[in-house]
Amino acid sequence: MEIFVRLFARGRELAGRSQCTLSLESGATVEQALAVLRTQFPPLAELTVFMTAVNMTYVEGDSPLRDGDELAIIPPVSGG
Repeated sequence: MEIFVRLFARGRELAGRSQCTLSLESGATVEQALAVLRTQFPPLAELTVFMTAVNMTYVEGDSPLRDGDELAIIPPVSGG
C-alpha cells in the first residue's frame, strides 16, 4: 500500500522536504511508517517530540494505516 506523508516545521527541515510517499506492507501501523520514514531520512531520528495525524485526525502509534491515507508529522511549534 502507499501512503502520503506531510512533514511540518522541524520535521520538514530535517527531512529536507515537506512531503513524500511511502510504500508499506498492508496493515502497517503509524509506528511502522515512522520507522520506514526514519530509514529513508536518517536526520528525522532527531525529532523525538511530535504528534501524528491520519487524514486530519490525531492518532497514536499503534493506529493502522490504509492505502491512500495521509500521515502528518506535527512537531511542537513556538512563535509569536
